[in-house]
Amino acid sequence: MVYKLLAVNVDGTLLQSNGRLNKVTKEAIQYVHEKGVHVALVTSRNYLSTKKVAKALKINPMMVAMQGAFVGTTIQKPLFFASFQEALTLELVTLLEKMNCHIRLIHEDYLLGNRVDLPENLISKSVMNENEQNIYTHKFVDSLCEYIEENPSTPSKIDLIFQSEKEKNDALLVLQNMFPEVRITELNECKLTIVPNGVSKWKGVLYLADHYNVKKSEIVSIGDGLDDLEMIAGSGLGVAMGNAAPEVKNAADWITRCNNDNGVAYMLKEFFRKQQPIEFLIKMNVLKD
Repeated sequence: MVYKLLAVNVDGTLLQSNGRLNKVTKEAIQYVHEKGVHVALVTSRNYLSTKKVAKALKINPMMVAMQGAFVGTTIQKPLFFASFQEALTLELVTLLEKMNCHIRLIHEDYLLGNRVDLPENLISKSVMNENEQNIYTHKFVDSLCEYIEENPSTPSKIDLIFQSEKEKNDALLVLQNMFPEVRITELNECKLTIVPNGVSKWKGVLYLADHYNVKKSEIVSIGDGLDDLEMIAGSGLGVAMGNAAPEVKNAADWITRCNNDNGVAYMLKEFFRKQQPIEFLIKMNVLKD
């Protein structure tokens, strides 16, 4: 099998736990790119934060950002973009503010959240990218409902942080029963993320695959979180990081090293060294252009 598209999750996969991109991993991504394989960063991050990681790779990769709500390379002309309507956003926030949770409305270039009395260590544990405040605007208000009634909001993603797993599970059940028009994903024991129905990381990858005329069987996906499970299970080759959740490892075809031990670089160099460049395979009539 010849693989034509590489989809790589960002946090916990491409990046180390300290948020840095190791030189060895960067070189491995470039190595695959030079073979003519399309590379896509797949993440829950918003566009600007993802773009910063993309620039560090220096290969202009495609991006599946905000849990699949944004697909493309430029904010001006995305291939695909989805967001909540103003009325639905207000309905969701009205309900959510009755719960004991931290709410973050994620837009392509800014974040809007509520001020809540949750332990700082809980919020820092659930929000991976604290340095993002240096990349795009963060605004926190006492009442999100009041604010967005005066300033209508159309976020592409809503993140929720709860104080306990029970509170998260109770909220999940209520949201699923009341809002069938949204997709809810559990990210960890205290965090949920909500996107418009029909949006997911895997569907974003499939959008790219269709754009580049790539079959599912020709996709390699690498990830570590529960929100990566669908794309790992659906790809031609699904790869789980050594630090991945057990459910992700069970769905994977290949388990590589952890992100702090250059797991992405190890897998790519071991696997793609056997694959000839796409251009060469087309020239030799092994592949069709």
